[in-house]
Formats: sequence, structure tokens, C-alpha cells
Amino acid sequence: MRVTWTGTDLSFRLDPDDEITGKASDDHPVKLATNSCSIGGVPDDAHPDLFALAAWTIVAPWTRRRITFDRAISAELAAALHDGWGIEAGPVGAEPREAGRTLAISYSGGADSVAAATVYPQAPFVHFRRVPHRRVPNRWPHYRSDVLAKLAAKTGRELNVVTSDLEFTLAEPRPGYPEHHAVAAGALLMADRLDLGGLGFGYELGSRWLGGGRYLWRYTPDNVMWSPHGRWGRLFASAGVHLVLPVGGVSEAVTMRLAMRSDLKDHVRWCLRGTDGPCRVCGKCLYKELIQAAVERRPLDTPITADRPVARKWLRKPPYGGQEMIEYGLARVPGIDKTLFAGALDYFEVSEESTSWLEHCYPKAIEEIPAQWRDEAAAFMAANVGFMTEDEVRRVETWGS
Repeated sequence: MRVTWTGTDLSFRLDPDDEITGKASDDHPVKLATNSCSIGGVPDDAHPDLFALAAWTIVAPWTRRRITFDRAISAELAAALHDGWGIEAGPVGAEPREAGRTLAISYSGGADSVAAATVYPQAPFVHFRRVPHRRVPNRWPHYRSDVLAKLAAKTGRELNVVTSDLEFTLAEPRPGYPEHHAVAAGALLMADRLDLGGLGFGYELGSRWLGGGRYLWRYTPDNVMWSPHGRWGRLFASAGVHLVLPVGGVSEAVTMRLAMRSDLKDHVRWCLRGTDGPCRVCGKCLYKELIQAAVERRPLDTPITADRPVARKWLRKPPYGGQEMIEYGLARVPGIDKTLFAGALDYFEVSEESTSWLEHCYPKAIEEIPAQWRDEAAAFMAANVGFMTEDEVRRVETWGS
């Protein structure tokens, strides 16, 4: 792979060993659509390691043996790429970037992101906004990134909006991030300007510790995506920007509760298919409605019925992505046995007591936060959530076994 930055426009050329169809770090197949993208709203004089890392979040799935950048990178970044992916990276010759003092929040506006922002009320926001690509037609026009950008501007927080068409580098499965970490590409190029030493994400207990989503359904202390000692965590740290998960120790029930009680509650939006609110008919809306109904102790409110294609995964035998939250909802939503989730009750024996561990914070998640930001997160969790007992910790650490 050969990477060239012209200002903040990225172009890349595959080597003979590289592949058009590759896999992201969560093993999901992604097919390349085009070899260029741009990032707007960022300076063009960032440290070379930041340019290299931003590029890697975009091209990693298709790179097999080596990557050649258009400027020298530090030996530390090259070593992290080699140790994590077996990739030979160069040329080498730059001094490493020193970590800054500021923690910013990668702000998406969803409940998890809002909860992370609530932990650090003084942290500035960096918001990624998808914009059209000059060469690739938009096959997903119902995705309303402009709506979320307007909501982010109303939060009153220090806000830095980054625009990019990098999601259109994907042909399949749809426009999206080649790696989940590509959402940080713009923030990385702003790291020197913002004096960033850490970037906070809204990934929670299920994503970090319970193998949720497309990961293996089990306890994942060495999560390749989000553990600070994993390959991505080490790579970000080598560029002086630590991955920080402010709500990595709490479930989506807790992030939902924190978001709905926060000053930002009126700006929470996890679905971008609707204009005046969530569309209410997509899979994400259904999943989040289950969680919100459980937190609010009210019946499920959704137009989705069991015969809709979006409901199929909940009609199959588990395991499910986000299964801990399905169990939590089954135990708390009144009348759940008369909804499309009724069939799932056959597979679980759930109660409020058996799922109460999902209402507290897993202590090891706080220990992972870099020292300069750890005490604030610990104090917040102690005051607003509470920490898990030893028995509850065991529930986390035996999950899926």
C-alpha cells in the first residue's frame, strides 16, 4: 500500500499483495469502492504520525504486507504497526509525537456518546459528519448526517465538526467506516491543534468486555478493538492519543439512564434515518427502544412486528449481539410476553435480580483509563452508578462461559 496526502486529501494505491475485499478488525468483510477520500475542517500540518494513523484507520482492511507513507513516521509508530499487524511501515525518521493534555469526546449524539460526555463535562467534542464523495454516488441517502450535526451544534459544548467522505471508500456492505476507528481520523488530524492526549468514545460494557455485536460471545479482556493493550490501543498511544472509554464499565441500560438525565438529553439521537426523530422502524431503534423501555419501566412502544425482516434476528435461537441487554429488557419491560420478543423468553430464565449486575460499573474499566483522567471518571461512577460487588464482577468475567 502506498499512501499520499495532498493537504487533507488522501489517496492510496494497492500493492500486488493487497486485496480489494478484506476484513476489518472485527472480522467483518469489507469491499473497496475507491482509492481516495478527503477530510475537511482540519489543519494540514499535523504531526506525520497523526497523518499515518488516520490513513491506517481507513486502509488497514486491504493492506497485507507493507505500507509506504509520503512522509517519514516515528520508529514507535512503525513498531506498533508491525507488532499489531505484521506490517512493514516506513519511511522511518520522524520524532515521536508527545501526548497532549486534553481529553476530547468523539461525539456521535447517541446515548452512549452522551453518557461518555456526561462523565467529562468540560471535554470538547469532535463530531464526524459524513459528506458526499465527489466520485462515488450515495447509495444510502436516507442517512441524515446533517440532522445530527445540527443537534451537536445545539449542545453548548466546545464543538469541532470534521467532515469526510471516507465512508464511501466502502462498496460493501454499505457506506461506513472501514475500521470502527476511522471515526477518529479527523480528530487525529486535529490532535495538535487541540493538544489531544486522549480521545473518548462511547463504547460500553458490552462492546468492551462482553464480546458484543459481531465479536465472539464471551468475556473479552483482550478485546482487539478497544483494550488499551490491544493493537489499536497501542497504535493510538504511539501517536500520543490514548483511547479512552469513559463508560466502558457500564451497560447500555446505565448509559441510557445517564443520557436521559443529562443536560444533553434533548440532543440524544441514535438513529439517523429520520429527520424529526428516530425512524422507529430500523433494528437499532428497536434495540434501543427495548433498553429505554426497561430503564423507564414501561411497555414497549414500537410499530415493528414479528413478521418484519428487521425482527428476524430476535426470533432465532441465541446468542444475540447485545444479549446482556436483551436479558435486561426481558426482565423489566411490562408485557414483554405479548411483544415480538416473546419467543426469546423461552431461551432465558431472567429476573431483575439476575440482571442487576448490569446496573453497576465494572471496576477494571476505570483502571484502564489513563491516570490523568481516571479520578474524575471514578468519582462520577461512585456518585452516579456505584461499583460492582465481587459477585457481580464474576458475572462479567464468566460471561459466555
